[in-house]
Amino acid sequence: MPQRIYRWIRMRKFLKIAVKVIATFVAVVIATLATTTIVNASASRSEASKIKSYGQRVSVDDKNMNVLIQGDGAETVVLLPGFGTAAPALDFTPLIAELAPHYRVVVVEPFGYGLSDTTDKPRTTQNITTEIHTALSKLNISRYALMGHSIAGIYALDYANRYRGELTAFVGIDSSVPTQPGMDEALPIAAMTAAKKLGLTRVAAALAGDPYAGLPYDDDTKEQMKLLSLKNSMSVTYSNEIEHFSSNFMAGRAQSFPRDLPVLEFVQNNNTDVEGWLALHEEQVASVNIGELVQLDATHYLHHTKSKEIVEHFTQFMTSASEHQE
Repeated sequence: MPQRIYRWIRMRKFLKIAVKVIATFVAVVIATLATTTIVNASASRSEASKIKSYGQRVSVDDKNMNVLIQGDGAETVVLLPGFGTAAPALDFTPLIAELAPHYRVVVVEPFGYGLSDTTDKPRTTQNITTEIHTALSKLNISRYALMGHSIAGIYALDYANRYRGELTAFVGIDSSVPTQPGMDEALPIAAMTAAKKLGLTRVAAALAGDPYAGLPYDDDTKEQMKLLSLKNSMSVTYSNEIEHFSSNFMAGRAQSFPRDLPVLEFVQNNNTDVEGWLALHEEQVASVNIGELVQLDATHYLHHTKSKEIVEHFTQFMTSASEHQE
């Protein structure tokens, strides 16, 4: 047999084997994804009935926004969540426990968060702040300190300029600033949405383990946060907020806190993910008449482990600010 024909026969056999291997691999992947998709859809329907109600519903734009109110102090603190916090009123549990004995605490769950409805309305800063303000107005809450985590710092800039007369202070919990780098990078929203529909997000969450292990949450609260995380992640509202990251941060660069608004910033002291994190916050507190920065040795979710310190510093700051303004 000529060598050329022999090589051709061998190559043909190899290609047949390769095709079979690839076909088998593709079949396994398709079968796996079909299974995870079916399991995810079934689990989602089952989990919906396990989600427990908390707080109260407030009608905003013909939709329901969930708000939790605890404590009956003379002064009010309104808490706003960081992006993607599945159940803000539950996630803030350690902070609420420290604040409620001294203040009236109001946790607003924006559309797409916690038990609030989703919305197709664009997640621009102005729309988000208008909706939050509408909910507070309907509850007759008109004088308060605004305390926000992470991306709430961007929305708070707009909020403080539009509703300055209602605010006694802004308090940032490792809050975002408009000039932080990296917020103009595009995220794979379509891939993330597909991953959820295919059940891959559920698989990843299971493999990741308990994100609240060792933190001051009971098992029931952790279970509810898990259920709401699976429900709310990559919803139309969630995805649209991601799409507006760049434009919302860019718009924030044209704003600053009113000079007469007291600003207290709690900042993670070892943030290695965002270049100049500490300096950016130092610049922000220096832009107002009464500003203070407190560094805390903790993760980005400072309130998970440092709620006691946050409330102690906050109380001292508000007393000092009040005396200074008299």
